[in-house]
Amino acid sequence: MKAVYARTAAALALTFGLAACVSAPPPAPTPPPVVRPAPAPTPKPPPVVQEPRYDNYLDAPQTEGSWAYDGRRNMSLAIFNGPDASFAIHCYPSARRIDLIVSNQPTREGAIMRIETETRSRDLPTTLGPGEVWAAIATLSPSDPLLDAMAITKGRFAVSLEQGRTLYLPAWVEVSRVIEDCR
Repeated sequence: MKAVYARTAAALALTFGLAACVSAPPPAPTPPPVVRPAPAPTPKPPPVVQEPRYDNYLDAPQTEGSWAYDGRRNMSLAIFNGPDASFAIHCYPSARRIDLIVSNQPTREGAIMRIETETRSRDLPTTLGPGEVWAAIATLSPSDPLLDAMAITKGRFAVSLEQGRTLYLPAWVEVSRVIEDCR
C-alpha cells in the first residue's frame, strides 16, 4: 500500500505542479477610451471701449472709413467700413423694409441702437443678426422720417449701440440712394 500512496502523492504533486504553471486567464481587454469632441469655444465679445463723450455729436471726429453702395434688383445696400467700424443700411423693396445694421460690437437681443441727426434722435430696439456673431439689426419702414433726417443732416449722423462704440458717419449719397430704392 505504500506504493499506492507514493504513486498518488506523486500524481497529486504533478497535478498541483502543472496547475501552478498554468496562468490565470488573461483579463478582459479594456475598452478604448471614449473620445468626446471638445466643446466649441464660445466667442468672446469685443472689449467695451471707453470713448470720450461730446455734448453735441457734431463736435466728435468723424469715424474713419467710407461708404460703398451695392444695388441689385431685389435689394440695395450701403455699407460703411472702417478699420474698427461697420454699419449698413439694407433695403428690401418687396418687404417694404429697411434694416440698420451695426456689426463687430458687443450686443445682445433687444439692445438699443441710438440714431442722432441734426433734426431727430431716436432709440430703436434691435434683434440679433442671423449667422453673425456680433450684429444688431433695427428695422424701419421706408417712409420713416428718421431715414430722411439721416440722409439730410449737417454732414453726418451718429449711431451708437448699448455697450458699444459710437459711430459718427458721413451722410454721403449712398445713404440717400438706399433709402430712395425702398420708396
